[in-house]
Amino acid sequence: MTHPDIPVHDFLANIPLLRDATAEEVDRMAAGTRRVYAQKGEALFRRGDTCEGFWIILYGQVKLSITSPAGVEKVIEIVGPGMTFGEAIMFMDVPYVVSAGVLADSLLLHVSKHTVYQELENNTGFAKKMLAGLSRRLHGLIRDVESYSLRSGTERVIGYLMRIDTSEHNDENDRTEITLPTSKVTIASRLNLTPEHFSRILHDLVASGLIELQGRRVIIPSVKKLLQIDG
Repeated sequence: MTHPDIPVHDFLANIPLLRDATAEEVDRMAAGTRRVYAQKGEALFRRGDTCEGFWIILYGQVKLSITSPAGVEKVIEIVGPGMTFGEAIMFMDVPYVVSAGVLADSLLLHVSKHTVYQELENNTGFAKKMLAGLSRRLHGLIRDVESYSLRSGTERVIGYLMRIDTSEHNDENDRTEITLPTSKVTIASRLNLTPEHFSRILHDLVASGLIELQGRRVIIPSVKKLLQIDG
C-alpha cells in the first residue's frame, strides 16, 4: 500500500466536519492531529483502553465490536471513508466500551481530545457540527434497535443491500450490482443474525430469483421486486 505524503491540514480541510472552517481553524485542529496507517487485521484500540480523542477514516474500513465472555464477537458498526467514531466516549471521559478492528488497509486521522476541547471553547460552528454528528450516530443506533425488534431477518438483509447501493433507479434502470464491503460473517453480526441464518436468507433470495451471488458481488435483477419483499 502506498502512503500519500499529504499534510494533515489538507486532509482535515476536506472532511465534512471542517469543510466550512477557516484556514486558521483547520491549523489549530491539525496541530493536535496525527495520521495513522493501519493494515487489515490490526486493532486500533480494545475495549477498556483509554480514549484520547476521536477518529476520522480517510480511506479503508473499521469495525466497532464487543466480545462476550464466551468469545463471541458482536459487530456494533462498520465505518468507512468520511465517517468518524469515538466522539461520544471522548466526551464521557471513560475508557472505550468497544474494540476497533481494521477490516481493510486504512488511513485514519486521530484528533486529540485536548485539541477538540480547545476548539469547542472558541468555535460554536465546530460545536454544532460535532453535536450533529453525535445526533446522527444516536439516530442510527435507535434505527438499529427498531430494525432488530420489528423487522424480519430477510427485511434486515434487503435493507442493508439497499443502503450500500448508491445508484439511482427508475423503471428503465431497475437492475443494479453491488459488492459486499466485508465478509459475510461480519455483515451477519452487524445485522444481529447468525452466519447460518444470513447465508440461508441469501440462498432463499437467490432461489427466488431476486438476487444473484458471485462471491461478494451481488446482482439485483429488479430493485423494485426486491423492495416488494422488504415491504
